[in-house]
Amino acid sequence: MNGRNNASIQSARQGQAGRITLNEPASLNALSPAMVGALGAQLAAWRDDPAVKWVVIDGAGDKAFSAGADVRGMWRHAVAREYAEIDRYFAQEYAIDLMLAEYPKPCIALVDGICFGGGMGLAVHARYSLVTETASFSMPETLIGFFPDAGATWFLPRLPHPLGIYLGLTGARITGADAVRLGLASHFVPHSRFKTVVSEIVTIGPERLATVDFPVPAFSLAAQETQIRRCFGSDSLEAIFARLDEDQSEWAKRTRQTLAGRSPASLKWAFQSLRRPGKGLAECLQNELELAAVSARHPDFEEGVRAALIDKDKSPRWHTIGR
Repeated sequence: MNGRNNASIQSARQGQAGRITLNEPASLNALSPAMVGALGAQLAAWRDDPAVKWVVIDGAGDKAFSAGADVRGMWRHAVAREYAEIDRYFAQEYAIDLMLAEYPKPCIALVDGICFGGGMGLAVHARYSLVTETASFSMPETLIGFFPDAGATWFLPRLPHPLGIYLGLTGARITGADAVRLGLASHFVPHSRFKTVVSEIVTIGPERLATVDFPVPAFSLAAQETQIRRCFGSDSLEAIFARLDEDQSEWAKRTRQTLAGRSPASLKWAFQSLRRPGKGLAECLQNELELAAVSARHPDFEEGVRAALIDKDKSPRWHTIGR
């Protein structure tokens, strides 16, 4: 199989490279079921194709690599109580994350724009990832009544503690340079040089990465590192809230307000799964699959997606019973 072109991905061999473009720019390349299926099939085909020596993955349009999972589609299934469809979707998505992490050929993710949720799953689990100063990373799931997934319970706890807790609970955005500094991406390339470097990588291969050595901009959270450690290094959610209240800085007040707007159930799921991750990526993904089934059936998922993405009233009415 040389490649496939449909509404969700475009793929083709370019010399020894296999190039895949996530091709739903209107949705910021959200991972629709069709896209997940096509992506998995193409990766599987090229894994066994001796003509393909490396794989490059990017996103169509100039705004996003991928905004993450198709939560609008999963919301429609939740409203219809079609939970088996949701379970199937997440099983396929997480299988691709594991496939990328174990892929026998170099996979290179090209991130120049939004990279949220499941998009981070693709970029982080690829062997290499190139990012620019316009790249933006986030795991915003607690905003929609869900939890950081796509392997986030594996890669967030491995950040300098407790930064992963902070990012997972708040959904705070970090820059492409931050991702490189934290080990979530491998190489920084200025936006102005990105297309040239990408073209060379497609032509030459991963060895071109050895000469990618651009200065990495400063860490965007440097000014808050001490506060993040003090507040989010706590042993419970209640203690995190208490320390934020004690802090009284503008950052603490904004962060406290952010958490107050998140699903309490989601905060609990996120905190527990990030504090006690599995022993390896495969175990983490299996734990996430089980938790995804629980989360998708909880009223906060349906309500969170409604408030954030469907009605967009930003006023979720979180469930308060049975947590």
